[in-house]
Amino acid sequence: MAPGKNALWARLRSKVGIRFIRFAGVAVASLATSEATLAVCDAAFHLTATPSAVSSWFTGAVVSYLLSRWAWERKGKPDLLRETLPFWIISVVVVVILTLSTKLGYAIAADHHLHGLKHAAVAGGVYFIANCITFLARFVIFHYVLFKDRRGSTASVAATPAASGPNVPASPTMATERAARASQ
Repeated sequence: MAPGKNALWARLRSKVGIRFIRFAGVAVASLATSEATLAVCDAAFHLTATPSAVSSWFTGAVVSYLLSRWAWERKGKPDLLRETLPFWIISVVVVVILTLSTKLGYAIAADHHLHGLKHAAVAGGVYFIANCITFLARFVIFHYVLFKDRRGSTASVAATPAASGPNVPASPTMATERAARASQ
């Protein structure tokens, strides 16, 4: 394996990398749910931008909430003040962004005199781009704030010799993490 691939592989196997991959799966499920809802609201029910965006956001947010707890290995009853309430506050900010994006998509489609599936495709495309941007912002907030590991362990999964394998050299970052853990 090339040196660049080793570094990428080590990052993907780190705690952040694993959670990012899990959250990407959550985001795909949430996005698929919300995009399908947006298409139905637009093409089938001919709703305007705001009710379409809010309906789409809500279906995606429910999926995201349920699966995000899995992505960050949360078990048991959710902590209302440290998990549930902040999740939904972040989601309200996201719905504002997605609603504005949907209105932009509707306006672009209207300016180009698009109807039916073409209109839904343009609105869905703008909604998709906004979702990608909010995905990255939500991951950072969820990982480093909302679902932060409160057990005090920030060690990387890949930082242990068994996890990185005998043929994968330790990166300087991994060596620094090991030294930090050893001094604790």
